[in-house]
Amino acid sequence: MPLPSASTDSSGTPAGRDIPRVLSIAGSDPSGGAGVQADLKSIAAHGGYGMAAITALTAQNTRGVVAVHVPPAAFLAQQLDAVSDDITIDAVKIGMLGDEAVIRTVQQWLDKVRPAVVVLDPVMVATSGDRLLKETAEAALRDLLPLAHLITPNLPELAMLVGEEPAGDWEGALDQGRRLADATGATVLVKGGHLSGEGCPDALVNTAGVLARDVVEVPGPRVNTRNSHGTGCSLSSAMATVQARLGDWEGALRTVKPWLAGALEDSGRLEVGHGNGPVHHFHHVRPHLPEGGFAARLWAEARQDLADIYALDFIQGLVSGELAEKDFAYYLAQDAQYLNGYSRVLARASALAPSEEEQLFWAGSARQCLEVESELHRSWLSTRPGQTGLGPVTKSYVDHLTAVSASGSYAVLAAAVLPCFWLYAEVGRTLHARFLAAGEPDGHAYAAWLRTYADEGFAEATRQAIAMVDAAGRKASDHEQAAMVTAFKQSCRLEVEFFDAPRIHS
Repeated sequence: MPLPSASTDSSGTPAGRDIPRVLSIAGSDPSGGAGVQADLKSIAAHGGYGMAAITALTAQNTRGVVAVHVPPAAFLAQQLDAVSDDITIDAVKIGMLGDEAVIRTVQQWLDKVRPAVVVLDPVMVATSGDRLLKETAEAALRDLLPLAHLITPNLPELAMLVGEEPAGDWEGALDQGRRLADATGATVLVKGGHLSGEGCPDALVNTAGVLARDVVEVPGPRVNTRNSHGTGCSLSSAMATVQARLGDWEGALRTVKPWLAGALEDSGRLEVGHGNGPVHHFHHVRPHLPEGGFAARLWAEARQDLADIYALDFIQGLVSGELAEKDFAYYLAQDAQYLNGYSRVLARASALAPSEEEQLFWAGSARQCLEVESELHRSWLSTRPGQTGLGPVTKSYVDHLTAVSASGSYAVLAAAVLPCFWLYAEVGRTLHARFLAAGEPDGHAYAAWLRTYADEGFAEATRQAIAMVDAAGRKASDHEQAAMVTAFKQSCRLEVEFFDAPRIHS
């Protein structure tokens, strides 16, 4: 059975912590995609404080492993003791161990320290096919398994641990997972990444009553990319971090899985290496808002409006695919009308902007609006005649922006147009993540639309718009700052009403 946790509540669940202190015990990858390098990125991406004890040094890149050097196990023991003698460790992720002496050293340390969360990724074979664990060390690794709370093998590793050939289908993989869970007492994360098919499910398996049921399946999409270097490392260290916060393995998996799908989807943006490249650990990071900055002040004003948007029937129906087509058609028709007016307002912002960079940005955004409007008419709306004219909410929003543009204040106008960037990008990012977490269900009426929400070009434009408004706000007088906040808040409220307009119209 897993070691009893050192810091648990009365039910035995690890106590939650806002910033978990997570130790990675793993090998080093100089190319940065796997090992402790990937672990530290994953831990940071989920709000943890990462630490690392190095078990092995590798010479590798995206094309494969060239060489492995395992330092003396006694030095690993010194690393582990140095950290645990000084720092409370909330979670441990164990990766590449290399040889029997290293494994025994880690086992002895776990017996002594008894961390609250132990996630063991039994690194035996790399994605490239290179063997990363000496055959003589496999027996020692099996002795280590019962000391873990969660074991995260890939399918070839799972098969090796139960002494069989890799499963050829999902049911076979789950069966192997049950048997490994029975043998170790730990929860096993069975991963479908090595199977074929459009879906890529994962499942938590525990037969000792730790979970709500013996098998908890979480569906997900299969991301078509060759950039999967370090995926197992990233997943296991993220699970350790989130579990230390939530104390719930199912909740941790449902948090981590869509994040990892996004990291795979955005991996091509990194342009790292010529082989099996790394995932993008920080694809989800929002623009930085300096503490005390003007943009942070505006974001505080927008939070309630954002919550109101997520609660709307329109948003719920869009994610589930159950939104009535007539409501979606009305929304798109109004969006096309709005973009026409919005483009003129952005052109006015370009004319008022104090720098060439800002002038070009707002002018480019205005042009993009017209292109999007034209595409809407050419595609979806052109096949659905009889759409209504300018609706009352759309008219109110355009009138509001037009009135602000007539004020002659660049700062106030920039604040007024910002919610159409910022709230839309935030809502889009969240809806796309929910769509991925649901496994991109077949036959979803609005699948193509939800996928467009992941557009990185718009996310980058949003970051630029936020930075420009923040800079304008810092330079503005108290009176002009107050006017900026008022204009921003009014636009945020109109964003809520715009999403809700189809319900009112029907």
